[in-house]
Amino acid sequence: QVQLVESGGGLVQAGGSLRLSCAASRRTFSTYAMGWFRQAPGKEREFVAAITSGGSTGYADSVKGRFTISRDNAKNTVYLQMNSLKPEDTAVYYCAVQRSLGSLTDTRLYDYWGQGTQVTVSS
Repeated sequence: QVQLVESGGGLVQAGGSLRLSCAASRRTFSTYAMGWFRQAPGKEREFVAAITSGGSTGYADSVKGRFTISRDNAKNTVYLQMNSLKPEDTAVYYCAVQRSLGSLTDTRLYDYWGQGTQVTVSS
């Protein structure tokens, strides 16, 4: 069992920045791929960014160039730096763990999820 706790969400104006954090409970965190997803009201949960245990990263086209995912294995934490935020980035953001490396964009392949943190971008 892996417990994930997200933090760092909030209200920000368009063009602003936020950094989300996701702390994991397991020491084997470093061996897992980690992903960030988001879900806006009335929409399906969608992929945002992911990072493998080796540090390779991937991003949704909608956030490429604005968001950066990183990880600190010593702290069992993954981060999502979000810059140049837009109102359409408003959503609940979730981090997730994928124990067996597969498609990083597929929500069905993630094993554990955090409770989510709200990000609201005002225009």
